Amino acid sequence: MKVADDYFKGIIFVDDIGDYDFTAYSGQVLHVLCTSGSMSFIFHDVRYNVVSGDYVILPNASLASDFSESADFKAVIMVLSEQFVTSLALRSNYGVIGHLSLLQNPVMKLSEDDFRKCRFDMEHIRERMADAKHLFREEMLGYLLMAHILDLYDIHARTQSLREVPERARQILRDFIEMLYEGEHVRHRDLPYYASRLCITPHYLSEICKAVSKKPASYWIDRFTVHEIARLLHRKDLPLAEIADSLNFSSLSYFSRYVQKHMGVSPSAYRKSCSK
Repeated sequence: MKVADDYFKGIIFVDDIGDYDFTAYSGQVLHVLCTSGSMSFIFHDVRYNVVSGDYVILPNASLASDFSESADFKAVIMVLSEQFVTSLALRSNYGVIGHLSLLQNPVMKLSEDDFRKCRFDMEHIRERMADAKHLFREEMLGYLLMAHILDLYDIHARTQSLREVPERARQILRDFIEMLYEGEHVRHRDLPYYASRLCITPHYLSEICKAVSKKPASYWIDRFTVHEIARLLHRKDLPLAEIADSLNFSSLSYFSRYVQKHMGVSPSAYRKSCSK
């Protein structure tokens, strides 16, 4: 895989989406600024189409799959480690709001001015990464990345209704989403379980989620669960009963009803559609 620099692991630039190793970089944040052509991918079981001028941010790249590109597709592709982004310690209420919004739709349509700004930001970061002798290289790159993230906050916030979120609520939301990323939804889909782990009531957890994302906590649990179900149904070697058991469904019939309700088709019908 061609990367801009193999030493600095906080930021990596990839020359082509096909070079991206979703296994090696699972859980990291993927930024794609499309500069020409088009591409598409599936995220949370929804297919997104991307054209020139679009900016894609996948908060957890392992939740995306089935990437395809046009012959003339070109993009600036940046991979950020979650630890490095966290180390920036951006003190903004908009961080958690933007994160949940991107989990619902990871594609931003940019104006010409915003496209120019983002392209400059990303190419400037890539250029400065080559300065391996800089004595304060990590700090310097951190500030450049922080400026770019604040630009992204600004672009995204202009299309959203800003909502003030107290620090305590932000921390609860971060912990809740982190539990889902860590796979708790595989064994637990009941809201009281998460509320108990967070030492709050189920009602309060849902109210926080609705205040920020306009969706209750159960929506996010189901969203992560449906993605896992879709991933497993693509594996034709796994019997439906085994999938149901691995996801802690009490019976195959309950599993089938859940899939029908949340995916609109039966597990068997969904599996057949994958073949097509």
